[in-house]
Amino acid sequence: MENLTSADQKIQRAHVAVADLYHAYTTGLLMTIITRRGTRAAEDFWFHVFRRQHLDMFLPGLEKLGLTELPDAVAAAQYHYLSNKIGGAPVEYMYESDAKAWVRFTPPRWIYDGTALTAIPSEVSRALLRGWYGHNGEAMGNPRLGFVCTAQTMDAQSGLSGYFKEYDHDLAPDERLIFSPGEEPPLFDPAAAPEPPAQEWPDARLRKAKRNYAMNFTKTSLSVASALFGPAEAAYLGNVAGQLIGMQYYLQTAQALGLDTNDSSPAAFATYLCAMARAQDDPVEVNSDGDAVLVRQRAWRLMRGQTNIPDAAFDGWNGIWQGALLAHNRFLVLEVLNRMDYGDDFFCWRIRKRAAPQI
Repeated sequence: MENLTSADQKIQRAHVAVADLYHAYTTGLLMTIITRRGTRAAEDFWFHVFRRQHLDMFLPGLEKLGLTELPDAVAAAQYHYLSNKIGGAPVEYMYESDAKAWVRFTPPRWIYDGTALTAIPSEVSRALLRGWYGHNGEAMGNPRLGFVCTAQTMDAQSGLSGYFKEYDHDLAPDERLIFSPGEEPPLFDPAAAPEPPAQEWPDARLRKAKRNYAMNFTKTSLSVASALFGPAEAAYLGNVAGQLIGMQYYLQTAQALGLDTNDSSPAAFATYLCAMARAQDDPVEVNSDGDAVLVRQRAWRLMRGQTNIPDAAFDGWNGIWQGALLAHNRFLVLEVLNRMDYGDDFFCWRIRKRAAPQI
């Protein structure tokens, strides 16, 4: 690992703060859907999140990681090992043959952080596997490639494990993902596991990729929620999850950014918003507006590349900052004056003291 300057260390902490916040938001949105819409809706949501992630990222990822010349089962397993390791998820890879290679996601599970794991139904985990793992063979143009899931964490087994296998015959759609609980993966040997190509993946890129890994899950989740539940319901679900996560993670992220968490002023919260925006590579500026403070953000990297961004995506995302403000100072107000998703050149928030009610 390279030696980091103090400036690099500050950037790294900021990237970690962003990654932690969006990681928590994605998990929180899933749990909000489970508790407010039920398991079946959460299954549908999780399937489509992972299918869209797969369609957007899998084949380009094979290229970026230099895996395209490997046998398909090995390439698929190495992709899942490397991409998740880069993202910060604990994962193992075990080669058995050119036609069979294992992956195992060890506790603690990244996507179901902390005690959230106890609230995730088994059916939701299976929807994830159907959305991504059961589609690898079709995406690679290999109708003989399937995935066999041998364990699921929320079934009180020792992690999510399974293997990619190339059969000697074409698979029917319902054979591309099967479950075979009880099969044990081989022991993991870190020395035998692959590493990202060093020249293409220097440490600075790896650190930023970990941030982007979490951001991509939130980007996809916000878009999928609108498509599945409609804009009004998606805005409600996304905003509720955002406010809860923003409240819960404000202190942690503010401290990671090195901010003074004893200062409850509008200017201090504007500093927090700016620091989080810059950690996402979004240009931002602050101006005074009497006793209030204006924050203008002139890009939205989170949704970069997304076309036809639904209003509900902003409403859900903005809930994070609304919740953070409640933790910062519940007597302040966060007003939205401009929205890029409405065609404005920037987002603009005004942070001000709450006025006394007029009765």
